[in-house]
Amino acid sequence: MIATEAASGVLLLAVTLAALLWANSPWHESYSWLRNLPVSVRIGDGGLEKPLYLWVNDLLMAVFFFLVGLEIKRELLVGELRGWHQASLPLFAGLGGMAVPAAIYSAVNAGTPTAGGWGVPMATDIAFALGVLSLLGSRVPPQLSVFLLALAIIDDLGAVLVIALFYTGNLETTPLLLAGLVWLLAFAYGRSGGGRAGIYAVLGILLWGFVLRSGVHATLAGIALAATVPIAHRVDLAALRAELRSKMGGSFEEIEMGIGRAAEVLLEARSPLHRFEHALAPWVAFLIVPLFALLNAGVKLPSEIGTAIASPVTTGVFLGLLFGKPLGIVGACLLADRLAIARMPEWGNLRQLAGVGLLAGIGFTMALFIGHLAFGEGSALDEAKLGILAASLLAAVTGALLLAIPAGAGPTGGRDRQLSRGAATTSDRPLGR
Repeated sequence: MIATEAASGVLLLAVTLAALLWANSPWHESYSWLRNLPVSVRIGDGGLEKPLYLWVNDLLMAVFFFLVGLEIKRELLVGELRGWHQASLPLFAGLGGMAVPAAIYSAVNAGTPTAGGWGVPMATDIAFALGVLSLLGSRVPPQLSVFLLALAIIDDLGAVLVIALFYTGNLETTPLLLAGLVWLLAFAYGRSGGGRAGIYAVLGILLWGFVLRSGVHATLAGIALAATVPIAHRVDLAALRAELRSKMGGSFEEIEMGIGRAAEVLLEARSPLHRFEHALAPWVAFLIVPLFALLNAGVKLPSEIGTAIASPVTTGVFLGLLFGKPLGIVGACLLADRLAIARMPEWGNLRQLAGVGLLAGIGFTMALFIGHLAFGEGSALDEAKLGILAASLLAAVTGALLLAIPAGAGPTGGRDRQLSRGAATTSDRPLGR
């Protein structure tokens, strides 16, 4: 999963640069034409028509959120967040990394019509962040990638809650009730051990349609459906053993058939959650997210760019991502460690934690998505995009440079690895107690 995210981050960077160049080239009108190309789906006398970018933002990003939901469920039940000992530090890091950027944005935009955009600088783009981290290779401990992934999962969960609670319009009761009924059917199917992709696809399309009509943002249908997918799968091991024993005493062909049958059963024995996650991850990483970036990152730079950069939206988003993220993450981790409610990891130091905090300031995909919900189309969204792109670029560069510094290379020398809590004050002190 980490390798897929890292490779996707490199592709995402290339697509983002292409979108920016296209939107500011002499062919910028063709970019606008593509974004707003009307696409309609007709069923009988009814149908739905949207610009292409809204089909991507509302429908394809629901698949993205479905994958995010699967990842969150896996991490909470069997992964890095399955217990308090594993989850406590990423949890506090994630909370600090969301609260401080939101507070900075709110302070800059207090009393303005754009104050509602405080959710924009809260989230981390895990594909971009892991893509940058992968470029550093063996210069960073592998546990750093796991910590960043767990932190981003907390960020994603927070972003989903923010979208559901604060960026949802007027609700329509009947579609919402129908969506609830479809979700209950999916839940019952999952509880019964069902794991057929086709059934989940049909239920997912119905759920998406009803959620879209209800006023709740349609992408949340993906998260809701993911919660119903079982992480365990029932396998009749006794029957499998009996079948294998019956084959093992026969001819070579029978033994080969028995081994093949065992391989099929074991492949099917993978839980629906793991099967769906591994099947969807490449499509999301290499098609859906890059397509989202292509149609949403192409902000046309205004002639009066100084005015746009100085706007409260751009400033709030920029400061929130570039400074709020690392300050919130490092500060929350140190506070949790000081209060003895979470333990700092043994494998890193304060400089590396700050570097991870900077990489978490790469907000791109989710930040752009929340920006659309907060501002709609218009100048405020363009200003938010400027802040997101500028902050994400600087966060990537400074975070990578900070993490690339060899251990002990700074003024702390050989003390890079030696510290228990309260014993040293240098920036390269180890985090473990």
